[in-house]
Amino acid sequence: MIEVLSVWYRRHFSDPQAVILALMLIFGFAIIAIMGNVLAPVIAAVVISYVLEGVVSKLCKFKIPHLLSVSLVVVGFLVLLLILMLGLSPLIYKQLSQFIIEVPNMLSAGQNLLLSLPETYPFISEADIQDIVLQINSELASFGQLVVSKSLSSVVNLFTLLVYMVVVPLLVFFFLKDKVRILLWLSRFLPEQGGLATKVWKDVDIKIGSYIRGKLLEIVVVAIATFIPLKILGLQYAALLCLFVGLSVIIPYVGAVAVTIPVALLAYFQFGLGYEFLYIMLAFLIVQFLDGNLLVPILFSEAVDMHPAAIIIAVLVFGGLWGVWGVFFAIPLAALIQAVITAWPQPGTVAE
Repeated sequence: MIEVLSVWYRRHFSDPQAVILALMLIFGFAIIAIMGNVLAPVIAAVVISYVLEGVVSKLCKFKIPHLLSVSLVVVGFLVLLLILMLGLSPLIYKQLSQFIIEVPNMLSAGQNLLLSLPETYPFISEADIQDIVLQINSELASFGQLVVSKSLSSVVNLFTLLVYMVVVPLLVFFFLKDKVRILLWLSRFLPEQGGLATKVWKDVDIKIGSYIRGKLLEIVVVAIATFIPLKILGLQYAALLCLFVGLSVIIPYVGAVAVTIPVALLAYFQFGLGYEFLYIMLAFLIVQFLDGNLLVPILFSEAVDMHPAAIIIAVLVFGGLWGVWGVFFAIPLAALIQAVITAWPQPGTVAE
């Protein structure tokens, strides 16, 4: 057994550059796993910097000084974010409050529908329906306790939000302003023989930048494209639903299926199984179809070149490890692994 492991090690780790790359990956994942919560503002700033870097580069092409370009882009981003928050937050809050008030009526209607099933479908027993209703009530009670506990910690969350509002913009400014200097400083801590790591980084850097910019654009486009038909068709809570639909694209494949359920339920409780329900579901499914078959290929043709099964597995694994950030970065992390496997020296070869 030891001999087999020894042969495997010599075959795949005989190249010093491969060893360096493996150690860098292990160290990076360990840092994120141990200090992920502390580094959350840094990660958020890195994501925003990737999004804004393209705009800074375009301004620099017009002979605008780099420092002025960075300042204009950061200020413009903050102003746009403030406008969106002031414009959308009251509407979202209003619809969320109305939705919470309507939840008991919806639950009552849903329980009545379940209790009527044995009359229509004799093979469904009333005992089974009662068990389901009791289970739903139990889950709702647990959810209510969770909401109360979260509301009690709202002061801490507000303080954290204020810290983010100050720290993240400052980090974004310095990341955009001194990106080259920061990368040169980090390179001082790397071994001189880092050709394989440099090759992987260049490949992944391009893919991560394209993916983050494309994903944020997809969120905005899908949210707007969902809001317009739902609002025209008169569905309540259209703004709230479009927010969830937009955020659902962060989770490939699974998010689209999961967000269909609340859309269908709200449409059913408002209109029943009539033509309005069919029109709403048809419009929603058309948006989802165009997103998956037109928008995604255009935005991610170069950034994402992986099998759907690999993407779903990456979402499950990294989401389980790092929560929301793991879900958001699941595809870039999977692209990193793919780039490492592609660039890894094959037995009998030496990396350049």
